[in-house]
Order: sequence, then structure tokens, then C-alpha cells
Amino acid sequence: MKHLLSFLLLTLFLHANEAQAIIKKLEKNLRGDYMYSTMKMIVTSKRGQRTVKIESWSKGNDKSFIKILYPKKDKGITFLKIDNQMWQYVPKIERTIKIPPSMMLQSWMGSDFTNDDMVKESSLEEDYHAKLLSKKGNSATIELLPKEDAAVVWGKIIVEVDLKNAVPVKETFYDDMMKKVRVITFSKIEQHGTHRVPMVMELKPLDASKKKNLTKIIFDKVNFDAKIDPSYFTKQALKRYSR
Repeated sequence: MKHLLSFLLLTLFLHANEAQAIIKKLEKNLRGDYMYSTMKMIVTSKRGQRTVKIESWSKGNDKSFIKILYPKKDKGITFLKIDNQMWQYVPKIERTIKIPPSMMLQSWMGSDFTNDDMVKESSLEEDYHAKLLSKKGNSATIELLPKEDAAVVWGKIIVEVDLKNAVPVKETFYDDMMKKVRVITFSKIEQHGTHRVPMVMELKPLDASKKKNLTKIIFDKVNFDAKIDPSYFTKQALKRYSR
């Protein structure tokens, strides 16, 4: 009995280590020291469909600057994220607004993404315990449960991983009551330098009131070797680069 228990504990430990290694490789692949990208976000809801064109600069996982290029009524709106803080500049009123904690779960630019999605600096590797649920060929399914002291929103995340390309295929998010809340799927993988990147992301909320909702992000350009001026990651940049 004692030997059986030791064997089971060792098996669980090895599976946890393997799951953690997969998540570490995935995050390393999807992150760069600096990254420049352009994309379009197509938001579908019961009210219809709208397209938002976006330009983005980022440094690691701590700093990012986003500029809205289209539609015309939103052109020039900028966002700055530094660590877990976020600001928005609205050119129509020439005002910089700090996004308060009470607004972090509100919709970002009318999409199914939230302000928290844009500002979060959580790391799947650092903030979650990883457990390997299954592995077959080039596919693995991993369960992520938050560590006790992690400041994260989700009660659980299930990640389906393409092991060959070190990219997620599907992520299913659960709230702290273990209710399934949303699903994000990833597709159209392309090589950019030493990184493999899913160029299409689709977020589907599972709330009954949002049956017709779908937010789709399509990357047009991705550059992990971009040389980005540090001035982009200052509050002064919000107005300066809004034009």
C-alpha cells in the first residue's frame, strides 16, 4: 500500500511538472521583449456588427500602448497600460481618464473583452497550478487552478495546446463558482521570427443573454523584433500619439 501511494504521488508530481513545462514554453513563444502589431477586431452582437482597427506596441507583459485607427468616431482614442494600471485618452474631450477598479470588468470598446483583459499582467505559469489532463500526439489538455495568493479573475482555465507549435488552440474560462463563462479559440498559425503566432482569435461568451455575441481579432502585422521608443509607455504619449 505504501509503495502504491508513493508511485501515485510520483506520477502526479511528474504530470504537474510536465504541465508546467508546457505552459512555460507556450508563454515564452507568445511573448517577446518588444512587440508591434496591427489588427482588426470584429464585434458581433444582437445590435449588429462593427469593426475596430487597432495599432499596438508592447514591452514584455508589463507595458502596452494601444491606438484606435478606425472607426472615424473613435479614431485617436489611446490606451496605456503600465503594470496593473490603465489610462485612456479621448481626443473629442481632450481628456485622460484613469480606469478605476470598478470599471475593470466592463466591456472594452464594445467587445466581449473587458478592461481587465487588456490590463491583466497575470502569467499562466506564475499564477496558476497546472495539471495535465490528457496528452495524445501533438495535443495536450491542461487544467489551470489559481494559486492561493494570485490576484486573478478566473476560478479555472482549461487550455488545449498544440504542442508542436507551442500555441493554445482553445481556452475555456470558469468563474469562481466553476460556471463556464467563455471560450476563446485560436487559429491560422504563422511563423514570425522565432515565434509561432495564432493570427486569429475568437471569443464566444456563454451567457444566455449573449447568444449572438462573438468577438474576433485578426492580426494583420506582428513584429517581435520591433524597436519601440520608450516614450510610448508614458502618460504623455496618450495625447502625443493620439494624432
